[in-house]
Amino acid sequence: MHDHPSTMAETKDDVDLDALRANVTRQGAVVRQMKKDGAAQEVLTAAVVLLKDLKMRLAAATEGDAKDAFPRALLDDQLKRRMFIVPSFEIYGGVAGFYDFGPPACGLKGNLLAEWRQHFVMAESMLEIECTNLTPEIVLETSGHVAKFTDLMVKDVKTGECYRADKLLEEKIEQLLGDPVLGSEERRDLERVQLQADAFSPVELGEQLRTFDIKAPATGNELTEPFPFNLMFETQIGPEGNCTGYLRPETAQGIFVNFRRLLEFNAQKMPFAAAQIGTGFRNEISPRAGAWEG
Repeated sequence: MHDHPSTMAETKDDVDLDALRANVTRQGAVVRQMKKDGAAQEVLTAAVVLLKDLKMRLAAATEGDAKDAFPRALLDDQLKRRMFIVPSFEIYGGVAGFYDFGPPACGLKGNLLAEWRQHFVMAESMLEIECTNLTPEIVLETSGHVAKFTDLMVKDVKTGECYRADKLLEEKIEQLLGDPVLGSEERRDLERVQLQADAFSPVELGEQLRTFDIKAPATGNELTEPFPFNLMFETQIGPEGNCTGYLRPETAQGIFVNFRRLLEFNAQKMPFAAAQIGTGFRNEISPRAGAWEG
């Protein structure tokens, strides 16, 4: 009689931690996409159960490693002192989520890009392009970004501090789920709400915030009703101010709008792959760390 692999006890030596972490990341992306696509509840629930199982396996595999791990605070301090990364505009107080690369990080980034190009552009024959960071409004209206590239935001009614509403709900439910005496039916109800947190309408999300009596984390003050906040940076193209544009929210947009010319360049042959390196700009509600998109 043989045990099914999923029921066999795993030791740390048996587990490929890098592969397990990659599976957690991959499954998390699948769940987020399913939520955006409005997948059926039973299918979404199954995907979330799988994600939680992967996270539990990862937690079990790394249990006890914390005491041996290099302290994060010391690592961050070392990176700054060695000027791998430094807070942008530091002498003026800095801006949350903005970081500059120092000489070591620039060298490391250059090496990574060289390897990336060698693999994807040279070995895999992808078509590399480089597009402008500014995008006219008509392009992003067509793609749906102007209308739908939003998160729901709430504000502290007294201080005006902004928070992403669905994250407040998820964090509150996570606290409640930590109660060891919580009943199984109540636990399922909480998990169902947590699962749908980023899919609620503004009205529905507002009702959930009131149901769970959620306040501003920093002050305990009341919060405003949730409202959509577009994550793109808007600007004007040209001195007349009559052409609205946005800093591109993702690098892939330039590939899509250049599809016809890429197809012509590829002698009308399908399939082909295109790639771009560059920066995507998103005006996050609660920025905490910088992001580089390739």
